[in-house]
Amino acid sequence: MALPAQTPGVEQQRVIVPNKHGEKLVGILHESGTREIVVLCHGFRSSKEANAIVNIAAALGNAGISSFRFDFAGNGESDGSFQYGYYWREADDLHAITQHFHESNRVVTAIVGHSKGGGVVLLYASKYHDVKTVVNLSGRYDLKTGVEERLGKDYMERIRKDGFIDVKRSGSFEYRVTLESLIDRLNTNMHEACLQIDKECR
Repeated sequence: MALPAQTPGVEQQRVIVPNKHGEKLVGILHESGTREIVVLCHGFRSSKEANAIVNIAAALGNAGISSFRFDFAGNGESDGSFQYGYYWREADDLHAITQHFHESNRVVTAIVGHSKGGGVVLLYASKYHDVKTVVNLSGRYDLKTGVEERLGKDYMERIRKDGFIDVKRSGSFEYRVTLESLIDRLNTNMHEACLQIDKECR
């Protein structure tokens, strides 16, 4: 159950930030008047409106902490097309957001990611080293796990033959997995990336 979207004393503002590919990333700033801000990252096939993300923003607002929740490219209201993998690209989307706030004289004190967003915040921390508090909520560590359950036993043979797999639920189309996005996911090594995170980062 989501907490009320509007927290007393916290103003909400829609903010659009371009990523390095020129796509517009759409987010909601929960402004409590602090210079410090926490950035919230949603999970796989989700958005800034996910209950977990909205609830965290509300809890932070109740504690007097500003936060920003946004849609990665290809999700929610943001530009772009949905991709199955592209964890590093989403880490770059997150970098566009942190840079936007840095240029606005804000201090991003923490990045919090749920599910796929949890993996993204770890990759971000391994590459950029500019946020010292990173919270991974239920992010997958081994990105090779879970693929067969989602795509079927012979997924690699089928995707190499057709170039894509359409994922359906109850007979209805949900999303397309391309060979490129699948290979991107399978080649993303969370263990190696985590070894690159600064020791002071918590």
